[in-house]
This record gives sequence, structure tokens and C-alpha cells, in this order.
Amino acid sequence: MTIDIRLIRDRMPQEIAALESEARREGYHHLTRLIQEWSAGETRFEHDGERLLGAYIGEVLAGIGGVTVEHEVAGALRMRRFYVHPAMRRHRVGRMLALALLDHARSFCSIVTVHAGNDDAAKFWESLGFQPYGRDGHTHVLAL
Repeated sequence: MTIDIRLIRDRMPQEIAALESEARREGYHHLTRLIQEWSAGETRFEHDGERLLGAYIGEVLAGIGGVTVEHEVAGALRMRRFYVHPAMRRHRVGRMLALALLDHARSFCSIVTVHAGNDDAAKFWESLGFQPYGRDGHTHVLAL
């Protein structure tokens, strides 16, 4: 299985609808917020260091995630709107997506924060080197 990491810049991919639907089915609403904020022009991942990436398998959007400026921690970026389709979990899609975002972040900051939504997400972020950090609305932090 070939995973292609693509920059999402000018428009939200049409394939986001299927991913958002699956997230809602699981009880997650952060992709709904991503679509709403993007459409309203509120969050476009355009500030220095910010980036939104999609993980594709063929033409199927298997996962999405981004980093934005972290306003609560000086000089930091925050992982945001990270989601991988359940059928693609355990196939390194999330890992490749996260590592691409972290590689990008190294040029802009020395700290990345994240709010893990559940225990499985916490284990995932910890497998990438994030440390538990229960302040400022974050669950984990990574010093780059």
C-alpha cells in the first residue's frame, strides 16, 4: 500500500466529506469544525509554520492533519484536526502523516503540543515521543 502525503492549500479536498462522515459516526466532530472553519475563512493553515496535509491511498483520503500556531505556548505549534479513517489505522497512515507534520514543524518551532482525544490517541502520540502534559488545554507535548 502506497501512502501519498499531499499539501492541502487552496481548497478543501472533496474527499473530506467521506472522512468527516466516518469521524462523526465515531462521535468525533473536529473534522466538522475543520470544514466549517475552512469555509468561513477562519482557519486556513496560512500563518508561519502552519500546514494542513492529507494522506492518500490512491485517490482515497485516508487521513488528515495539520499544525497551527499555538497561542498558549510561546514558540510552539499545535497538532490539529488529526484523523485517520478506522480502516487505515494500524497501516502507518497516521504515523507517516504525523512525521511529515513534525518534520515541517522543526523548521518553525521547538515545541509541538496536542490534545489526544482518547487513550488510543494518547498511546499513538506517545509512540512518537510526545510526553504527557496536562496544562493549557493540551494532553501531550513534544520537544523537537
